[in-house]
Amino acid sequence: MPATAVSDRIAELLPPGGFPLGLIDADGQPTDAGGVLNPPPPEALLELHRRMVVGRRFDTQATALARQGRLAVYPSSRGQEACQIGVALALREQDWLFPTYRDSVAVLTRGVGGVEVLSMMRGEWHCGYDPYEHRVAPQCTPLATNALHAVGLAHAARLKGEDTVALVLLGDGATSEGDTHEALNFAGVWNAPVVFLVQNNGYAISVPLSKQTAAPALACKGVGYGVPSLLVDGNDAAAVFAAVRCAVERATAGGGPTFIEALTYRVDAHTSADDPTRYRDDAEVQAWLTRDPLARLEKHLRATGLLDDERARAVQEEAEQVAAEAREGLSAEVEVDPAALFEHVYAEPTENLLEQRARLLDELAEEEQS
Repeated sequence: MPATAVSDRIAELLPPGGFPLGLIDADGQPTDAGGVLNPPPPEALLELHRRMVVGRRFDTQATALARQGRLAVYPSSRGQEACQIGVALALREQDWLFPTYRDSVAVLTRGVGGVEVLSMMRGEWHCGYDPYEHRVAPQCTPLATNALHAVGLAHAARLKGEDTVALVLLGDGATSEGDTHEALNFAGVWNAPVVFLVQNNGYAISVPLSKQTAAPALACKGVGYGVPSLLVDGNDAAAVFAAVRCAVERATAGGGPTFIEALTYRVDAHTSADDPTRYRDDAEVQAWLTRDPLARLEKHLRATGLLDDERARAVQEEAEQVAAEAREGLSAEVEVDPAALFEHVYAEPTENLLEQRARLLDELAEEEQS
């Protein structure tokens, strides 16, 4: 390939301008994304706001349930709602979402019930919902394993002639894992219809981004695999929605994968078992609170006359109802069948699994008799 063609290809792949693309700034004012992103229509902005209000209330309720001991652990996504909601609403019904353990709000937005979403955090199931019904893969706890799953599903869908795009959610820490690089490489070579969305919230547990990578932006990592990349303001729900919708349309048209880095911040602790004061100070958190994604969008909607007190009150009431349903549902005692651990491991149980199941049932029977 001639040198000029190489340089043109690199320019095509690199994030334009090297700064986060946005459509609405921290004060709720519209901004210019350089023509790269198309502003969502008013009805989409209102739906983004509604879902963010519901999602945040669900998130705070889940955090409270973890503190009460009704969940084993809960990783909050407070401050990252623009990523969670923007992604979920930008996908089409036939597309697949591959979430991480922190993406409960995105899973909720895809139509999974609140109690089902939190079943894994309660320790009842590895996955408390039907992935095929909602086109949402099980929430991934090991970092980056879902990236390869997403690429595999997307590639298979294309081979079968299906109009399906897979979107995988990752954290900044996941980009340091080999699975992410393998997934990017496969996606680039196969031209798979998959979108990588990295929520760069500043920390991989307690490790800041500066100690994870020397890359000037995580979005640059897509370039090495021939994957077009974008860097967006992850606290701007309109920008996240527009970037993902653009990537989905590109994949649908045969344009292949897209890598999106969404610059955001994890306001709460890594999980309910974490102490963030050991590795970051309050001033940093307070600075990011001024860029709150929900407040930003609400300012914009009020300024443009799309949101009034009556509509805002109705949305808040809906959010309280969702929180109440989760609270009540998780207050009920659940009868757990230990033998269910061996179900759904394989389509046909192996001899080994059957032996283990029989041994467990024998031990339980002995305990009951003693």
